[in-house]
Amino acid sequence: MPLETVKLTASFKLDESLTESLESLFSTYGEIVNYLLDYAWAKGITSFKRLRMEKYNELRMKYPSLPSHYIYTACQMACSIYKSFRKLKRKGVAKTEKPFFKKQVVMLDDHLFSIDFENWQVSIATESGRIKLKLFHGTYHEKFKEMKVGQAWLVKREGFYLKVVFSRTVELVEQNGKAVAVDVNENNVAFGDEKHIKIIKTGERVIRTAYFLKRRRLQSKPRLNEKPLLAKYIGRERRRVECIYHKLANQIIAYAKEESASAIILEDLKNIRKKNRGSKAINGRLNRWSFRKLQKIIEYKAKLAELNVVYVDARETSSLCPTCGGKLSPNGYRQMKCRKCNLEQDRDVMAVKNLLRRYQMDVGA
Repeated sequence: MPLETVKLTASFKLDESLTESLESLFSTYGEIVNYLLDYAWAKGITSFKRLRMEKYNELRMKYPSLPSHYIYTACQMACSIYKSFRKLKRKGVAKTEKPFFKKQVVMLDDHLFSIDFENWQVSIATESGRIKLKLFHGTYHEKFKEMKVGQAWLVKREGFYLKVVFSRTVELVEQNGKAVAVDVNENNVAFGDEKHIKIIKTGERVIRTAYFLKRRRLQSKPRLNEKPLLAKYIGRERRRVECIYHKLANQIIAYAKEESASAIILEDLKNIRKKNRGSKAINGRLNRWSFRKLQKIIEYKAKLAELNVVYVDARETSSLCPTCGGKLSPNGYRQMKCRKCNLEQDRDVMAVKNLLRRYQMDVGA
């Protein structure tokens, strides 16, 4: 059976009882990354190996009390930032002449921290030795106890947070030809198999538009607390939409399990935002629509449930008849009718059937 590695990132709020050690760590780490960025920019270095080789000994002598692996991760971060800066520079959209690290972030590898899930605390290496901090967690963090701990980041924003990458290797079931196809739309999602197809309205378009109008009103007039309010609305919008996505993904996986399906079929969506739609309003809606986020949530939940995930070509799934392959014509609100066989159904139902048909053709091939 095929093996698949699933990676998830979890965020934990940290106890702030030992903030002095963390404040010092953030200050020192930012200083090192900016020094490495200046050197990489001056020399045109994008190789982590070369940057580490040329600057590691110097930084070890300058910061003898700092654990050595912070210099390794600082080199990784500096190379990553410089590569991104060079891409922006080539496109002519870089806002500064040279790269600068201003975020309050510290990159950790597995030598710099360890997590104790029994007591829900983390041990972090600092200049003054290892410190133990309590992790504030929720019930959804319980699943990470069975997963492997990977890289992590310390983040400072109105408190201290630890973001950790977890991984788990799962054994996917053999494909048996049974599958559940998912057609993702801006305001609804259709999913199902040959027996039954469900259409669930997400209401995402209304949520996105409402928060967009709130942000635009805030930006149209000078206000003292504009940035905090904007951040608050952005966070609320993201949480509301992601809550809908997770509930929807759970329904899809549950239905696939009930029907003994071995695969989830998703659309291979490409260049949606690059297409010229001819309307500023529609382009704005498409830019706010996070279809890829929903697909990624469905994908990781499916793999954790040991189901295969297959992406198929999404072209013309809503404009071709799933029965005879004929051209579909609009026949009322969201209704489509085939010119050849006179099949008349909802366009999203047609799309799900086309996805299933293309998957069956690929499996048969």
